[in-house]
Amino acid sequence: MGRLLQPGAAIAVGLIFLVPIFWMLITSVASDADVFTFPPRLWPAWDFSNYAKAWGKSPWLTYFGNTVLIAGSVVLLVLITSLLAGFAFALMRFRGKGVLFLLVMSAMMVPQTVLLIPNFIMAQKLGWYDTYLIQIVPWGASVFGIFLLRQFFLTLPKELFEAAEMDGAGPLRMLFSVAAPLAAPSLVLVALNSFMGSWNAFVWPYIMTKSDAVRPIEVGLQAFYGTEGTDWTGLCAAVSFTTLPIIVLFLFLQKYFVTGVYGTQGSVRG
Repeated sequence: MGRLLQPGAAIAVGLIFLVPIFWMLITSVASDADVFTFPPRLWPAWDFSNYAKAWGKSPWLTYFGNTVLIAGSVVLLVLITSLLAGFAFALMRFRGKGVLFLLVMSAMMVPQTVLLIPNFIMAQKLGWYDTYLIQIVPWGASVFGIFLLRQFFLTLPKELFEAAEMDGAGPLRMLFSVAAPLAAPSLVLVALNSFMGSWNAFVWPYIMTKSDAVRPIEVGLQAFYGTEGTDWTGLCAAVSFTTLPIIVLFLFLQKYFVTGVYGTQGSVRG
């Protein structure tokens, strides 16, 4: 029974997560009348003109370019800061390390909505409002990334770094030659998490920008909402082709979620 229950439970949970995606896809090719039909039609009208309508609603090529630039820059900064801070908190000795780490972790407890107004004022004072900088720099460090890398580095055998130190390696050499290659699965997880967070960001860029020239994809979806109602078929079509890159990226990188557990296997001999 146990062998039957485990895959059965996995299939049930998978179906629960797939239902919203399925509903989005059938709505994207449904007619406007079918959206409000009850009981709902599980076999849509296959109206692919909704995709053409959605594509012409906003400058999607500009949005895609902005999103890739912003997300790529955020991922690069997050990887650098997570590596350096995670290594320092895990393996280096300095005064006040424990207190400083608690302060970093406490940032996760502060709701971001509370900081929107002071951050908006600060962005205007710095001249960053409606620019790429305001969408990149504030998200260049991730508490989740720092914590994950610190926890990973704590699991590494100390013999690795003792051997590197005997060979004359300094802290940065130990980090980039010894620790970083072993942390590749964790780095991919941090990068994927940061990329998805940046790709799906809406509230921050919506408030901190005003022009389409620097706005990302999720803000472009706002065009389907209006005083006369919501264009559900066009919105679902737009969500479909804006979500596709994230799904493809996850399918290519999902193996790192499994191999991350065995990142240090075989790193020490004897």
